[in-house]
Amino acid sequence: MTSFSFQNTTLKKLFFLRTEIDRLLTASIAFSCAMIVLRVLHTGSVIFLFMIWNLFLAYIPYALSNWLTASPLRMQRPFFRYAFFAVWLLFLPNTFYILTDLFHLHDSRHSLSPAWFDLALIFSCAWNGLLLGVLSMRQMEKIFHFPAAPIMALNALGIYVGRYLRYNSWDIVSNPFRLTADIVTMIIHPFQYRYAWNMIGCYTVLLIMIYLMMKKLSKALN
Repeated sequence: MTSFSFQNTTLKKLFFLRTEIDRLLTASIAFSCAMIVLRVLHTGSVIFLFMIWNLFLAYIPYALSNWLTASPLRMQRPFFRYAFFAVWLLFLPNTFYILTDLFHLHDSRHSLSPAWFDLALIFSCAWNGLLLGVLSMRQMEKIFHFPAAPIMALNALGIYVGRYLRYNSWDIVSNPFRLTADIVTMIIHPFQYRYAWNMIGCYTVLLIMIYLMMKKLSKALN
């Protein structure tokens, strides 16, 4: 009994098992990864293997906000405070980006994997990304007291830049000039890029509604 209690206490010290939410998230992400591995073993196709990487990228902003929430005194220095916020904001769109992986459902056509399995696989990944994004947003909102709307607009922009312009979070360091030039071009010529701005506007509203609804639901269920 003592040995079990020690092991249980030790496991809870791990950042991804510290709270009940952390443990549920870890279990849910593990389920998604297990489905991906099973699909690879069953079909011999690695077409959805990239989703494990997407889940890893989506976990980064949650890990950052979780770390900060556990020790808010780390934010005493203004430079570190704003630098940390910038890094978190840089990775945050990776959480909501996974919603667009639902586009890949058409890739399951004519495969050895049942359509229902692929739907559950992709939806579970998208769901985990959504949860990571909402929880991370909520944690940072409590610390920095920012309005949700502009952050969600930046997330929607990040989704478009990632999905259609094929940039990722690392490009802000490895390829900043080209990335900036493409975004500035979109801003200068909004009518030429009206398809992009229509998508960004739609996803901004969608993400705001999802975030506000999940906040209200969490209060209603308490």
